[in-house]
Amino acid sequence: MNPQLSDVPAPSWLGSPIDARPLFAPEQDALMATLRGLAPADWGKEAVPGWAVRDVAAHLLGDFYGRLGRDRDGHAEGPGFRAGETLEAFIHRINQEWVDACRRMSPAALVDTLGLVGGQVARFFETTDPGAPALGVSWAGVDPAPMWLDSARDLTEFWTHRQQIRRATGQGTDLDPRLLSVVLDTFLRALPHTLREVVAPVGTQVQVRVHGPAGGTWAATALAAGTPSRWSLAEPDTGHPAATLHLDEETAWQLCTRGLQPAAALDLARIDGDHRLAVAACQIVSIIY
Repeated sequence: MNPQLSDVPAPSWLGSPIDARPLFAPEQDALMATLRGLAPADWGKEAVPGWAVRDVAAHLLGDFYGRLGRDRDGHAEGPGFRAGETLEAFIHRINQEWVDACRRMSPAALVDTLGLVGGQVARFFETTDPGAPALGVSWAGVDPAPMWLDSARDLTEFWTHRQQIRRATGQGTDLDPRLLSVVLDTFLRALPHTLREVVAPVGTQVQVRVHGPAGGTWAATALAAGTPSRWSLAEPDTGHPAATLHLDEETAWQLCTRGLQPAAALDLARIDGDHRLAVAACQIVSIIY
């Protein structure tokens, strides 16, 4: 696991808090270096299905403005839910509306604006109170979430979109462990929620081990019925898991963001112990999907 805050209250089953605050400035610097290094033809390459590199960059700008408006400036206006619309549908719709509107912006204008606004976002996160209530994190099953998890979630989103841009333009994943270790630690906070429907005897432990310089071991332990979560990352590691899912760093982050589907990730994984429990852990997803 990674450097964490030990004195900040949090839902106990999420594990110890993560301090992502110092990493927003390095992530912003890495984003700007990536974007400024693109060739004109790179901006039109597909980064994710339906979105080119320029669209992913525009989406990041929307994330930046949304965070500053909502949390720094107290700005309450913006699109609302349509009748019967789910959270996932709402998020996908407003993201697409923003990206469509930004297609009138040139790559140069996007880079300039991302540089200006992204620096403000990094400075905002540096000043946040990790224990304050914040936006819910649906894939971790907590609403409201503590700010430490909300902010760490945003770091993972910024990092993931940068990797999508890099991979679309032939650069490959940036595996710098300074950032990736915290990204993976945040993604794995989805493990208790992933296992929420899995029934197992109290004390059963399921481990996910990510191998590589940024990796680590995350252990979810089954709790008694009626607790806020059926599984917890906060329980002691017994050292005798019922199942262990072994992944490399590349497979782990792509699985959590659905760059890889669980079946494809399982082909690249190694399982020790109870196959059913390991397969259940491999359903993890750490984005709104």
